[in-house]
Amino acid sequence: MPFRTAELLSGSKNLRERLRLDIKNTDSVSFIWTAVRIGIILALLNKKLSMRLFCYASLICFLLSGSSVSAQKRSFDQADSERFFRVGGKAGVNINKIAGQSYKAGYHYNYQLGGFLQFNFSNRFGLQPEINFVQGTSEFSNDATDVYDDLFRDGSQKKASLSSLEIPLLLNINVGESKHIKLQIGPAFDRLIRQQADSLQYSGSLYKNNSWSAIGGLWIQLPLIHIGGRYKYGLQNVNAVDGQESWRPQAIQIFIGITL
Repeated sequence: MPFRTAELLSGSKNLRERLRLDIKNTDSVSFIWTAVRIGIILALLNKKLSMRLFCYASLICFLLSGSSVSAQKRSFDQADSERFFRVGGKAGVNINKIAGQSYKAGYHYNYQLGGFLQFNFSNRFGLQPEINFVQGTSEFSNDATDVYDDLFRDGSQKKASLSSLEIPLLLNINVGESKHIKLQIGPAFDRLIRQQADSLQYSGSLYKNNSWSAIGGLWIQLPLIHIGGRYKYGLQNVNAVDGQESWRPQAIQIFIGITL
């Protein structure tokens, strides 16, 4: 028995609202389900659908609804799963200083960029080797009684620009059940490839070429991109002039990048 047109038209406003919400679905299963429902409604309005066909179509909608829920659950599980191998690049700010009696207090803003590999050996632990180019700055004190004042010619500019290769090997520890948040700890080897100081009259190097540091931080993995922050502390004295003072580099690193 065909449905009466007047009964269907009386709820047309609610039907239009439901259709407007359904069309917002973007996955293919939901799109098919929405198309079937639209066909049912249009057929009912035109009084061309029999009760048997209506029952069949309703069954199809029910099955597709279950498939849609399963597909969405699988998509969520895959997004939260941990692959064994990943690769990517990152760039950010390197907020650094060298701590020592002869240096001014405060940090200097520079940049860093590099690449990394991730090896996830389990749902909890993984290793992440990196190679980064890091730009840093140091600034000596202007105190005339400073024991290193004779390193520089007359003038107030006593800054040094430092370029280095940073090679960390970090242990990744997943926080909770999610694989998106990782604690990172590990050592880093620093190779100084360039040092240039203003007003320097000392013929030797101010800083040692090789040093080790400790890194601790947090990594947040989003779809395709990641963000993170770290604190880096120098484990060795980088003073290459003499042994009168201990100079230790420190840095706060904030970055964003792409993970493939």
